[in-house]
Amino acid sequence: MAQDVELKRSMGIWSGLSLVVGTVIGSGIFFKQAGVLQTAGSSTLGLLAWLAGGIITLAAGLTIAEIGARLPKTGGLYSYIESLYGPVAGFLTGWMQVVIYAPAVIASIAGYAAFLTANFLGVSTKYATWISVLYVVFIAAVNLFENRVAAGFQVLTTSIKLIPIAILIIYGLFFGKVDALGQTVTHTVTHGGGFGMAILATLFAYDGWILLANIAGELKNPRRDLPRSLVGGVSIIVVAYVGVSFGVYHALPSDKIVALQNNATFAVVRAAFGDLGGRALSIAIIISMLGTLNGKMMSFPRMAYAMSLDGLFPKYLSKLTRKTQEPTNAILTVAGMTIALAIIYTNGVDRLSDIAIFTIWIFYTAAFIGVFILRHKKTDATLDEKTLFKTPLFPITPLVAIFGALFVIFSTIINDFTGAVISLLLVAVGLPVFYYYNHRRQH
Repeated sequence: MAQDVELKRSMGIWSGLSLVVGTVIGSGIFFKQAGVLQTAGSSTLGLLAWLAGGIITLAAGLTIAEIGARLPKTGGLYSYIESLYGPVAGFLTGWMQVVIYAPAVIASIAGYAAFLTANFLGVSTKYATWISVLYVVFIAAVNLFENRVAAGFQVLTTSIKLIPIAILIIYGLFFGKVDALGQTVTHTVTHGGGFGMAILATLFAYDGWILLANIAGELKNPRRDLPRSLVGGVSIIVVAYVGVSFGVYHALPSDKIVALQNNATFAVVRAAFGDLGGRALSIAIIISMLGTLNGKMMSFPRMAYAMSLDGLFPKYLSKLTRKTQEPTNAILTVAGMTIALAIIYTNGVDRLSDIAIFTIWIFYTAAFIGVFILRHKKTDATLDEKTLFKTPLFPITPLVAIFGALFVIFSTIINDFTGAVISLLLVAVGLPVFYYYNHRRQH
């Protein structure tokens, strides 16, 4: 029997922008300044690393924006790869993201939020695992309502997280007394590849923007709103990351930033507003991470839903609740896998998500190449090439995106060969699963 309940097209440009910004900006913007600075070796190179990572990410966003306009489907990267390269490649894309990356990255973010919450409340961090479980349950519950509820929560949390970002930028610009450019770091990370590895660190901090594509089927006008949300959202993120880094570099000497590590941003806020400011920043970061959790809980189950609809995942994942028009079973399944991972595999979740990111960048590369394929084919006669969003400065922009993706892939192979091999093996595990479900849907 054909399914007579469809995803609700109720999200507009503000929801799209909030999902992009809110999913990417979690805790990294507050904690990564020292690490990037130390790896780069100087404040000038540190800022250039954030800017270079932003340019590559913006090129990637502009490239995917055109692909999304040409293929406005729910399922995001899975749907794009499936349309471009066939069902096997598409399945492996979704398999890695839904089964491995999604529960690992959601559990990891929830774990950070829980650890910060325990410290803020003054309770033992041994309770952090259970606090993280409560956060996952809460975010899953928010997503079980109509999508406008989760979208509203995303707009709210994104608005709140932008406040401390604006404060850090303004305070650094107007009240900082240190020269933000030209500072050198006494103790650099000499084994990490210097400037190149600093760019790599920022690219991981920028990751997550593509998840908007997973909910394309719920945007009011995906051909218009997806490109605008991607390009606008990534632009805001680049300004935020470079701006906060400049603000922190302008407020504190480089060696002090490196010495403070994760506490550098707190030191800037405390200098401006005292201990109360530090506690307020802790609350803002927790809210920021809840927004990131919400964005991922909105997007990953949509990929599972799309794959189930195509007969490549268990059928129950494609069921929509009639009243809310939400993929309830997919949301509960992703939440369940996340909770299980958080409880059983507490210490290895970060490692698992880092390993999975390597493979995702392989599929990113394939997707970026896809814009050349789609322009050559032009198979959809309904598309108006005059009004369709097109990647500007073609072919330079997609080539920058491809170069950035290849840089991530080869840097990971050189610096973490074991992780790269494990990642590819985890992808290969999906092959027998694909052939099982593909056999079932053909008979």
